[in-house]
Amino acid sequence: LKDQFDNLDKHTQWGIDFLEKYAKFVKERIEIEQNYAKQLRNLVKKYCPKRSPKDEEPRFTSCIAFFNILNELNDYAGQREVVAEEMGHRVYGELMRYSHDLKTERKMHLQEGRKAQQYLDMCWKQMDNSKKKFERECREAEKAQQSYERLDNDTNATKADVEKAKQQLNLRTHMADENKNEYAAQLQNFNGEQHKHYYIVIPQIYKQLQEMDERRTIKLSECYKGFADSERKVIPIISKCLEGMILAAKSVDEHRDSQLVIDCFKSGFEPPGDFPFEDYSQNIYRTISDGTISTPKQEGMRIDTKTTVGKSKGKLWLFGKKPKGPALEDFSHLPPEQRRKKLQQRIDELNRELQKETDQKDALIKMKDVYEKNPQMGDPSSLQPKLTETMSNMDRLRMEIHKNEAWLSEVEGKVAARSDRRHSSDINHLVTQGRESPEGSYTDDANQEVRGPPQQHVQPNEFDDEFEDDDPLPAIGHCKAIYPFDGHNEGTLAMKEGEVLYIIEEDKGDGWTRARRHNGEEGYVPTSYIDVTLEKNSKGA
Repeated sequence: LKDQFDNLDKHTQWGIDFLEKYAKFVKERIEIEQNYAKQLRNLVKKYCPKRSPKDEEPRFTSCIAFFNILNELNDYAGQREVVAEEMGHRVYGELMRYSHDLKTERKMHLQEGRKAQQYLDMCWKQMDNSKKKFERECREAEKAQQSYERLDNDTNATKADVEKAKQQLNLRTHMADENKNEYAAQLQNFNGEQHKHYYIVIPQIYKQLQEMDERRTIKLSECYKGFADSERKVIPIISKCLEGMILAAKSVDEHRDSQLVIDCFKSGFEPPGDFPFEDYSQNIYRTISDGTISTPKQEGMRIDTKTTVGKSKGKLWLFGKKPKGPALEDFSHLPPEQRRKKLQQRIDELNRELQKETDQKDALIKMKDVYEKNPQMGDPSSLQPKLTETMSNMDRLRMEIHKNEAWLSEVEGKVAARSDRRHSSDINHLVTQGRESPEGSYTDDANQEVRGPPQQHVQPNEFDDEFEDDDPLPAIGHCKAIYPFDGHNEGTLAMKEGEVLYIIEEDKGDGWTRARRHNGEEGYVPTSYIDVTLEKNSKGA
């Protein structure tokens, strides 16, 4: 390959181009992995349930298995990101760095080869010039010899012309001999440089190019292996993700899901009995006095809806009109439950402030001890004002906590007394077991039966003037409870899952809907806990 310098130049350039082409391939593969991982995460985020209350958590095994599969898929997407990162660092980044070094090395070797070729060309030109000069001098010497011989044989020529021609011949012969020696020296030098060029310089340069190209091939082989290793490293984790999906699929229990459906929707009603035979022929033989066989309605069983609604409306502390007057320090202008929450919140804040002041006092005491032991660090008396101020703040906070705890004890005592009265009233009005509820639901648990409105006498208080016993509002639709609601706060209405209520006031944007039971008890329920159906001319108006 001594004469294939240009072809080797093209081959090494092709090798670098191929290296960059593979680097581009790896880059596009990395982008594919990143986009795939991103799309998987977006897919998981789209179908993964948002954080919800405990009552709204999925209960069916098929749903739980699906959410577990989503979690495993999210981990799988993370492993695709690991593959992309490993390829980018181990393969693509290494290829780009090596490509830059390879171009620099190739450029240096090719420059050395071109310099050697240029030096050989220069030697050849010097040899060629000396050869042409020697040839020219030889021709001039031959002409001088022919001229001398012609004059020497010419009888008419003078002796001076013959002598002049002889001197010219000697001069040309001498110059030819000098050019001959110069040509011989240049020829010997060129042959030596040519031998050195083709047997020493060029083979060394070609060897360096060969080693460079072989290192490029080895680097490609290592990158091929790293490309595969990046994928192989995550296979165990991906296998675990797939095993997790399989375990999630195996955890699906159709019998358990069916039992959950049964427990959710069972009513407890007995199947309907046989229809009795109705003998319409009795009308023919019945006398006029026997014509009316229906029993009068029991007036005592009717519920005074107006009175009940009026009483229930008088309890809408949170959602009715706001009490008049400025806010008081003990929150006595608020309903008991709200007052209790506000006081508890204030006590917690005061305890946190007290803890901060306590920590600050301990730090000041430690600093004062350090200053007393090492006076060069500071004056202990300079900390006394701050320490006094901190102690004063702690005493003030303790007094505030004690005062608010006294108010809280007072409120909790009133709430407990009210709960006892309500509990005794509710026990007296429990619906008997097996009785159908107004919305057609039934439960075997006596504690979850539909209770009638409390009949105890409502004590007048400072909020009585804020509520009036108006006529009951007409129903504008009905709703079904999707989740159970305790209704501990004043003005709210407790409900069971699956219970049907009448809607008398839509959600005004605060997240609460006003509803009424069949027995006339009404209050506010969370809009997100019910399935609302608005309709015209609904019964229960």
